[in-house]
Amino acid sequence: MEVLGYYQQFERNIGIVLDALRSGLDLRTTPLEISLPLEVYVLCEVLNEGGAQYRLNTEGLARLPEFEEQYLRQEAETEALMRRVLEDKKSFMRTPEGRVLTKEMLIRRLEYFNETARLVNVMRTQQSLGSPVQYNHPHLSTGVALKK
Repeated sequence: MEVLGYYQQFERNIGIVLDALRSGLDLRTTPLEISLPLEVYVLCEVLNEGGAQYRLNTEGLARLPEFEEQYLRQEAETEALMRRVLEDKKSFMRTPEGRVLTKEMLIRRLEYFNETARLVNVMRTQQSLGSPVQYNHPHLSTGVALKK
């Protein structure tokens, strides 16, 4: 999918993921439990680099609803900022890894949320079909009890 498509589907993708979480989809045995909060954080950093005012006060998966609340309050400004960042081929931002194109950072986040929404839809379908939860999957199990 082209970058424009990711951008146009962004709000929908966030909604899909949040709806799945609110309906009880369990992400504790998936990499999403860790990657989703990190990606929300990085997205906020990218948006703040462009002039937005996103502040996350929560940890873990609670970051996503917190982000959505702030996004909905400043939706028009954020969308204009995203368009501006996507059109800017020269803007850089500092990261722990060094300097990177702000546009590329935003594109990666948009791709991530698109893929996550697709994955969450697959997981919800599996759940609705009664597929067993994969708590004992050898690649996912660490032998450590998971906290809620």
